Amino acid sequence: MHLWCHPAIEKDKYQQMKISVIAILLLIAGIGWTGCSKEKLNENSPSLITGDNLFVNKEGFENALNGLYDEMRRIRSGSQYGSSNTLMQEAAVIGVDNAYGNWRAPVEDVFNLWGADNNAAEGYFSDVFAWLYETINAANTIVDRAQNPDLEWSEADKDEILAEARCIRAWCYRHLTYLWGDVPLTLHESSGSNIKTDWERTPVAVVRDSMEADWLFAEKYLPETSQNDGKLLKGVSQHYLAELYLAEGKPQQAKEMALKVTQNPAYALVTERYGVNKALPGTPFTDMFIHGNSNRSEGNTEALWVIQNEQNVIGGEGNNIMARYWLNRYYSLAVTGTDGKKTNPIAASGENGGRGIGRLGPTRFALDLYDSTDDRGSDFAWRHYWIINGKPPKGYAVGDTIFLHWDKDETLSNADWPNPRKWDFANPINDTDPRQYNDQVYLRAGETWLLLAEADYELGDAQGATDAINALRARAHAPAVTAGQVTLDLILDERSRELFSEEERRYTLRRTHSWLRRTKLYNKIAGPHVQPRDTLLPIPQDVIDANLTKPMPQNPGY
Repeated sequence: MHLWCHPAIEKDKYQQMKISVIAILLLIAGIGWTGCSKEKLNENSPSLITGDNLFVNKEGFENALNGLYDEMRRIRSGSQYGSSNTLMQEAAVIGVDNAYGNWRAPVEDVFNLWGADNNAAEGYFSDVFAWLYETINAANTIVDRAQNPDLEWSEADKDEILAEARCIRAWCYRHLTYLWGDVPLTLHESSGSNIKTDWERTPVAVVRDSMEADWLFAEKYLPETSQNDGKLLKGVSQHYLAELYLAEGKPQQAKEMALKVTQNPAYALVTERYGVNKALPGTPFTDMFIHGNSNRSEGNTEALWVIQNEQNVIGGEGNNIMARYWLNRYYSLAVTGTDGKKTNPIAASGENGGRGIGRLGPTRFALDLYDSTDDRGSDFAWRHYWIINGKPPKGYAVGDTIFLHWDKDETLSNADWPNPRKWDFANPINDTDPRQYNDQVYLRAGETWLLLAEADYELGDAQGATDAINALRARAHAPAVTAGQVTLDLILDERSRELFSEEERRYTLRRTHSWLRRTKLYNKIAGPHVQPRDTLLPIPQDVIDANLTKPMPQNPGY
């Protein structure tokens, strides 16, 4: 089966990670789970890449890894390739205690209303499921082809390639198991010669054994740091191993792995101002999310994994829709003038973070978590007000401040509601572009500190948990907590303060068996509707239907 890509012209190692290479087998048709048809490719096309001419040396494998990274970064883009709608990450971040679907649309209704909206025919579920297995197959292809004994490369080169591919493969199964539970486990390349129609759902425990093996291999062979900002680091595998061990009820092993990150000076927390806006008002915490500050080469020592995006690059481009989904529709905010007439006086602009559509938003609970001195709840981290930059209503002037109202519970289609500023980005070519092209922190050591706190808490070391939490609270100028205050709920609250819209919150709550309880308690939109069956999503119906020769069981309640 052919593998194809756009020809990539690489200027340097940093640029290499930013080139969107659609390499490797992107179609899961090899597994039999999509109905895509492929036109016959021109065998003499100069842009055609096949397994036979790609996987012949390290450079070929590096190009294949570029394709794998391109697949990974779709986590923050549209569920259809190149789309500016339906955030791929959506299932992991709303319908939880701290976030909901603000602006109504079919996918947001699933995670707000649940019930009949949450069903196996939902196309978004099929998109996410297929994307994850596409990415797994891309990783499997690299892993299998690296075993060719005729390749002329060193064992070190081989292990480096395998470490990256296996780390991302395990990362895909992390998503699959948290969303769907038992899922088919495949560790080898799928092609036209080995299509299966009798897949079985592998128990989560067995899938996790495979994830552990992959991440342990990656931990051994990934570099501690890299001159290439987009490359996986050792700290990524250590972080995910710590999380995995917590999920498996192994807090001592989780602590040991988390300490490898938190005690490593290469992954030090950012505690001082730095970077492009250092001379302007701001905070060390919010500096990490400013365009031009996210990468380690730009001063972000805390970064473990940074998604690389670029616009107008030969060979393709990467983009995300995080600002589009998290930035509220401030241009729809109606303000009543002294004459009683309502107008929309705030125009979409780069200064306002671009043009969002406000599909996702924080619950009132999330907004109320911050102490008054906490940098993470400040105006640098959240939009609590807007400045009139359009036609002002009667009694107002350009430059006046319009404060948002969040003294009541969250409601639907509410432009008068705060939003996080972590994803602000204005395209200099078109500042209302629906896509963003900024590099973005995907995983950072601040989260590992909270895994350490959880491990210490589970071990009965309340002081250790307190120290880990206070390392983050000190950076944010929030009041310290005491050992007597530490509970699992406090740790979960702290994760929301530190990681709002960064973490895959559903996974955290699933891992701590807190999703149903806390969503019912704190999400005023979804809470009344969620049921125990919604803890796992339904296996997409097209997946079940494609398993022609062996019935695939559905999750309970669907």
